[in-house]
Amino acid sequence: VPASSEIAAAACAAGGTAGEIIQTRTYDLHITYDKFYQTPRLWLFGYDEARKVLTVDQMYEDVSQDHAKKTVTMETHPHLNSVIAASVHPCRHAEVMKKIIQTVTEGGRELGVHMYLIIFLKFVQAVIPTIEYDYTQNFSL
Repeated sequence: VPASSEIAAAACAAGGTAGEIIQTRTYDLHITYDKFYQTPRLWLFGYDEARKVLTVDQMYEDVSQDHAKKTVTMETHPHLNSVIAASVHPCRHAEVMKKIIQTVTEGGRELGVHMYLIIFLKFVQAVIPTIEYDYTQNFSL
């Protein structure tokens, strides 16, 4: 992903101005499998507008206050040495996903396995409302 200064320079070269570029925080999303809960587990590692690593407090600013330090905690990433990342705790993932799938099937629709990840990311978006995912498949209950 290019740095914001590179994007601004490209915008100016294309005839625009750097002021037209919306500066936003970005996150790397990692999905691991939690063997204990037998569900996916989401990890987020954030960067500011200048691609500097976000502090723990800055990452908590992007999390719903109902979920900060409860559902979303800062923990050491299981596969990256010494990286502290925001983690959406998987303890209720299975329960919530099962409820969503039941709602869909009770409505007379079928939910293919290929849709699980899309639905999972929409569920996580409720916990971290400031993050917008770029997915092309639409799903509604």
